Amino acid sequence: MIRKLISRVFRGKKATASHHEPAVIPVSTHGITRDRLSSGSRRTCETLQQHGHKAYVVGGAVRDLLIGADPKDFDVATDATPEEVRRYFRRARIIGRRFQIVHVMMGQETLEVTTFRGLLDEKTKTDEHGRVLHDNVFGSHAEDAARRDFTANALYYDPATEAIIDYHHGVGDLKQKTLRMIGEPRARYREDPVRMLRAVRLAAKLGLVIDPDARQPIREMADLLENVPPARLFDEMLKLLTSGHSVKCITQLRDEGLHHGLLPLLDVILEQPMGEKFVMLALANTDDRIRRGKGTSPGFLFATLLWHEVLAHWEKLKAGNGAKIPALYQAMDTVLDVQAEKLAITRRIAGDIKDIWSLQPRFEQRAGKRPYALLEQPRFRAGYDFLLLRAQAGEIGMEVGEWWTRFQNADGDERAAMLLPEQPGDKKRRRRRKKPAGTGSDSAANP
Repeated sequence: MIRKLISRVFRGKKATASHHEPAVIPVSTHGITRDRLSSGSRRTCETLQQHGHKAYVVGGAVRDLLIGADPKDFDVATDATPEEVRRYFRRARIIGRRFQIVHVMMGQETLEVTTFRGLLDEKTKTDEHGRVLHDNVFGSHAEDAARRDFTANALYYDPATEAIIDYHHGVGDLKQKTLRMIGEPRARYREDPVRMLRAVRLAAKLGLVIDPDARQPIREMADLLENVPPARLFDEMLKLLTSGHSVKCITQLRDEGLHHGLLPLLDVILEQPMGEKFVMLALANTDDRIRRGKGTSPGFLFATLLWHEVLAHWEKLKAGNGAKIPALYQAMDTVLDVQAEKLAITRRIAGDIKDIWSLQPRFEQRAGKRPYALLEQPRFRAGYDFLLLRAQAGEIGMEVGEWWTRFQNADGDERAAMLLPEQPGDKKRRRRRKKPAGTGSDSAANP
């Protein structure tokens, strides 16, 4: 009874605190004009406001504009229900189970529109650890601000007035380079353990210091990540790796004690000198590409993170008299199966990872027709980039990568002159792979 009474009093205080008047910061102070928004977000807010609703650009986009960065996307928060939002837009669909949101399509842009969320109460469905399972409870603007995770993300921009509405001193925290949690950090991490990963990612990406009250519980509560669905964990890990600051993120993950159990093999990789060098080179290369506005491949990223575990399994299988190529495929499956227990790597991305790994032994074959066949492989470029990383990390000799760099850029005669002499064993293997007469094909099956 006493515990329930304290809980009700605490919730009452939290609800009361969340209803204080926000700071309304004019454009003359913050300097962000509506033309800095995407056209889709402006039109979405205008449409909702024309139907009598509140509507704001919210969260990361406002935060990024304040610090002078270009937002990746623009989210909208409104007091309209998901059904109402869907009625107002010709191209819109409701998605989500834990909390319903609406995807509004404006030309090539997809806007994520959320209804203001209400405060949690004793009716909120949670698991035994306190993680919120079902959250379709709508509320006021002030309650929505209180439900946001960090003060820097609880900022609302009104395109009509060009004002920023700030309930939790988020603008001030950004100026002070501080990432501060809204509410009691331990309770907020129990509601959604992914917030611990988000704290690390945002601090690294934005150059902020995690507030001590928010940082202290992370190490002791890291095991709550064991209870997060693999799909959510994969999405958050992908955001972290493609933040443009992945090296700093991975380093801080380890500093906060979050790498154990996140990628089940990441802690092992980071304790192997060769593995860590390879991973950090790959992440630095990815960060550089993102900062230069170039595309990145999730399959390539995860292939680099897990490669040295594949190597370790592969060597064990070969030492047990396993055939080289079948042993590689067995090692690949073993590593990805372990990974699937924690991260829901999609089938397409897992296929890309396997393609990159399986090409690596073929780069050793530099005689006969095999190099020409490898150049025609759809995943050649990704496999070649992976090979160069291996050479830079000292795993293989630089001459292999240099040979393939010259070979792919050479003309016909020069390529022919570069080929290495075939070994007797190569011809025997190729003869064994010839199809017998009468199979409907006269050609040999060259890899």
